[in-house]
Amino acid sequence: MTIKTCAIALLSVAALSTTASARDQIKIVGSSTVYPFTSYVAEEFKATTGNATPVVESTGTGGGMKIFCSGDGLDTPDFTNASRPMKSAEYKACLENGVTDITGMMVGFDGIAFAQSKTNGKINFTREQMFLALAEEVPSKDGKSLIKNPYKTWNEIDAALPNRKITVYGPPTTSGTRDSFDEMVMEHSSAKFEAYGDKKGKYKAVRQDGVFVPAGENDNLIVQKLTKDTAAFGIFGYSFLEENGDKINGASVDSVEPAFDTISSAKYPISRSLYIYAKNSHRSQVKGMDEFLKLYVDAKMIGTKGVLKTIGLVPMTEGDLKKVQAAVLAKTKLTEEMVKKNTILP
Repeated sequence: MTIKTCAIALLSVAALSTTASARDQIKIVGSSTVYPFTSYVAEEFKATTGNATPVVESTGTGGGMKIFCSGDGLDTPDFTNASRPMKSAEYKACLENGVTDITGMMVGFDGIAFAQSKTNGKINFTREQMFLALAEEVPSKDGKSLIKNPYKTWNEIDAALPNRKITVYGPPTTSGTRDSFDEMVMEHSSAKFEAYGDKKGKYKAVRQDGVFVPAGENDNLIVQKLTKDTAAFGIFGYSFLEENGDKINGASVDSVEPAFDTISSAKYPISRSLYIYAKNSHRSQVKGMDEFLKLYVDAKMIGTKGVLKTIGLVPMTEGDLKKVQAAVLAKTKLTEEMVKKNTILP
């Protein structure tokens, strides 16, 4: 065999290897909050393009980031859903594992619901009351030291609250919903109490005595628990409250009800942005990735009159949507500076 023939043969083998390694089905992991929105787009993608329905797994934001950033090979996911921006440590892990070209897309807004069975009447909590119910340590009566959380019923925290046992079903530590709750409720509220000292504004330890019950990444499971344990409360994304309005209602937080208008205006205290991140290196190797992103970012999906609004997504403004669309179509590369600023736009 001549050198030229050998070279051609090697190139042919390489081409076959590349073809064999390419995928015909998109793989997506990540946030349970973003899961219903991405799943809807996945079904629509199948219906309108004839491509295979993308595989969408609910692993939690943190779990999704870990899998997404584990490597750049085609045995790793193409996208990860997130109910918070990518963290600097996650971005660093991506880079260390060869995931160096990422584009982020904002999906819209969401609120974190603190919900209960609809058999109960409306109720309002301050974030400080929620914090005192869930914190591992709370200020002593004189406010000078921290003690193990003694509260068993809500009225022990505030006499104006009902005499109901404190039980809260919530997300695990791998969840973006938990990250957001920790930041906007736990850390925020700890800043109000001098007893936390150098932990003031940073404290987020949740009690481990059975009052807070980690319920996994399946928010529908928490909804089911609330219909049976009618004294309990649950923590999950607003879309699940919207979908199950016949079974549950959301507590007001700092006298603001969780609703489309209060979330879009950021008046509701526990509001946040939702994202999906893509590996640009996969876009030429996995069939349909570009088409999937184009469909997802289309106004008919996530716009102010988009179909995802009907299942609980709170859309961004038309102006912001145009910026997001431009960034996605241009394959704008996520940078360390963008991650530090909690944005997907340059």
